[in-house]
Amino acid sequence: PQKPTASEIYHDLQKLNFLGSAMYIAAHPDDENTRLISYLSNDLKARTAYLSMTRGDGGQNLIGPEIRELLGVIRTQELVAARNTDGGSQLFTRANDFGYSKHPDETLAIWNKDEVMNDVVRAIRKFKPDIIVNRFNHRTPGETHGHHTSSAMLSFEAFDLVGDSNSYPETASKYGAWRPKRLFFNTYSWAYGNKEDFEKLKPKLAWVETGSYYPSLGLSNGEIAALSRSMHKSQGFGNTGSRGSQTEYLEFLKGDAAANKDNLFEGINTTWSRLEEGTAIGAILEEVEKNFDFKNPSASVPQLVKAYRLIQKIRDDHWRTIKTEEIKQLIVNCSGLYLEAVADQQTVAPKGNVIVTLEAINRSNVSMQLNSVNSDVIEFPSQLAPMPLSENIKQKITSTEFTFNVTENSTPYWLNKEGSLGMYHVDNKDLIGFPTRTGQFPVHFNVSIAGTEIDFVRNITYKFNDPVKGEVYRPFEVLPEATAAIPEKVLIFSSEAARDIPVIVTSGRENITGTVSLLHPKGWIVSPAQHTFSLGAKGSSQTVLFNVKPPKGQSEGVIKPTLQVGDNYYDCLLYTSDAADEED
Repeated sequence: PQKPTASEIYHDLQKLNFLGSAMYIAAHPDDENTRLISYLSNDLKARTAYLSMTRGDGGQNLIGPEIRELLGVIRTQELVAARNTDGGSQLFTRANDFGYSKHPDETLAIWNKDEVMNDVVRAIRKFKPDIIVNRFNHRTPGETHGHHTSSAMLSFEAFDLVGDSNSYPETASKYGAWRPKRLFFNTYSWAYGNKEDFEKLKPKLAWVETGSYYPSLGLSNGEIAALSRSMHKSQGFGNTGSRGSQTEYLEFLKGDAAANKDNLFEGINTTWSRLEEGTAIGAILEEVEKNFDFKNPSASVPQLVKAYRLIQKIRDDHWRTIKTEEIKQLIVNCSGLYLEAVADQQTVAPKGNVIVTLEAINRSNVSMQLNSVNSDVIEFPSQLAPMPLSENIKQKITSTEFTFNVTENSTPYWLNKEGSLGMYHVDNKDLIGFPTRTGQFPVHFNVSIAGTEIDFVRNITYKFNDPVKGEVYRPFEVLPEATAAIPEKVLIFSSEAARDIPVIVTSGRENITGTVSLLHPKGWIVSPAQHTFSLGAKGSSQTVLFNVKPPKGQSEGVIKPTLQVGDNYYDCLLYTSDAADEED
């Protein structure tokens, strides 16, 4: 859990008072310009997102053996960590990074242009950016990676589509049509062939100073950008922080041009008066920012609560939702209110038993009361009565042991079903764009603060004490009750002779029995047909051997270990190649 200092709280308070949004668009993890994202988020205080077309599945991995989908999972988390560092948020499309592409025509054919455009339009309409910035040049097809140019081409075209409710009407109906103010290309000298041509164009370009120093954070913008860039560990992008003046240049592409070339948000109302009901809110929060007490941030809580009540009356759903979450987090941080829901184990299988312990503590002199706790996934004592949250007095509530009934496990949502070479398949359209599925196990704390009821949500987590690291948090996850794995992901048969293939069966809960078999292509010979297994302790494993013989003339095939536990089936994939048949 984040535990910000008073200076960091003040920085977030300044962001609360800025009502403007920006979106940066490129193709892969690590394509984004972290200097500009950090500038937008920390200097301008704008709500900033990076829309990456892909999850970087086609890249290389310098820190481990994972490639393809597993690398995409890693790079997704690296991007989330980067945004947590530079203050932005992270979005994706369903496009798959299938590897290097020479031309955007090839890229958009493999990706399915219409589907990826649908995702780009969805992201823009949902996020509602005032300005959009492309990392790459849409006018240079064939001169760079096809994914790069495609990302810019999609953004350039989407800029006009998002304002037309007849284009992709499903997202227009759900999120509304939207008209960004202006579109830029975040240009650079080597995009023009030589430095001399770039120097000639400079007077026509917009520019921003990205070398600012932020006293409230103790870091320069360049240092934050380097820390963010260094989160791309699998690509070896560790970066040394820079200090001093730096300039980023932007070429205006579409929309309403700004007369003042160093003000990207010129002509856009970014104050609370942007909203019909916002003037009174802005007046309160301006005073909170002006009189913020760094020695006692909790002194701001009564006024923040007053502003919270007014924010609930905003008719603009988009900004009401955003600013409600921001001010709730500020109320928590200013008051030192700590709320937590911790499971007694890190993983559970469906129908497994879990105990969850809650902690609630008010570390300020602000009047608070815990009214109720409820959750769709766990049960707490029904006789739980409202309890005061006195200053620095911890309240603990432990659930009874209960059966954790869930229908979905914690698999990355874009990998639940097989997709195509260019696109991931996602049934639940509400998940499209998110880095991961979050908040699967919410617990609602209803707390009265200064006389106002506010609902705070905490996802169930897991923590333990490590002898070296101390307190360590891990995600709480629902896993299958059993899994099957083949240690070697690719097997080479050097002759037509049979081989013993080990399959490791691992238990996700206690006292589990079942059978494991090996599905295989027609013509392969596998014996025995199945093994039985019996595992007592959760996490214990058993290895069984299957004798596998490929047929003559078979160049490659897929074998799939599959488990049956009661009425449930589980499987994994393995690709094999028969090297003995290469001459055929």
